Amino acid sequence: MTNTHRSRHIHLFRSRPQAALLSALILALSGCEGTMPQLGGASGMTATGGAGGAAAEGANSQLAHCEASLGTLAVVEDQSAPWWHNYYSRYPTLGSTVPVLRMMIQQSNCFVVVERGGAMNNMMQERALEQSGEMRSGSHFGKGQMVAADYTMSPSIQFSAAGTGGVGGSIGNLFGSLGHTLGSLAGGLKSNEAATTLLLVDNRSGVQISSAVGNAKNFDFNFFGAGWGSGLYGSARGFTKTPEGKVITAAFADSYNEMVGALRNYKAQTVEGGLGKGGKLKVGD
Repeated sequence: MTNTHRSRHIHLFRSRPQAALLSALILALSGCEGTMPQLGGASGMTATGGAGGAAAEGANSQLAHCEASLGTLAVVEDQSAPWWHNYYSRYPTLGSTVPVLRMMIQQSNCFVVVERGGAMNNMMQERALEQSGEMRSGSHFGKGQMVAADYTMSPSIQFSAAGTGGVGGSIGNLFGSLGHTLGSLAGGLKSNEAATTLLLVDNRSGVQISSAVGNAKNFDFNFFGAGWGSGLYGSARGFTKTPEGKVITAAFADSYNEMVGALRNYKAQTVEGGLGKGGKLKVGD
């Protein structure tokens, strides 16, 4: 070891507690791939498992659950809205938000999900085939079997961004003389955030039954950021990025949990004289 290297080594690890802390931090971070998304500041959660009827398999324990369903529901994503174009242009590989929402809703047993998306074309095709006489007798695709959707749920993403904050500077300030070393190590600790909205509309009246906003946050690690590329760890490449879909899914789960919580205490809004009959804000002649 040269005198220059020895001097640098002594300077960095002059304090045994600081050296021990640095070693522990390196070991703790080196095995991580980022944190799980946090729903509204709670512990992490993403959609997992499956659903079959009222039964759920491997559902996340934080997802809201209902003993009895509140009605039938269709999920409709407005892909002509500005939020969709912004979302899809940034994350084209993530695709529609509908499939994961439908799975979470079925796992929760709070609603029975009905198809009103692209698969409706296949449903109508089967009916057309029966009407053409091509189907076997007893196929039973006649009229009067399709279930009505009592409600429509509309999702939207208000905000989704990667690398919205870091903690390298804070760690550096906290540990003084060891700040540059720790700051380099933690300089790539970045947060990802998302905020989502769910709207629930009664299909018969057009009245909005419920609305909910949720959010989620997680962290990605760039272990060997500025100053470490050709330093102590040579050409190590430690940057690991959590997929954006995880934090968006967690934000939707948070929105859904908030909505279910509000619906458990649901009380219909009323207007004197009846809904849609002039209201109380009268306009003069």
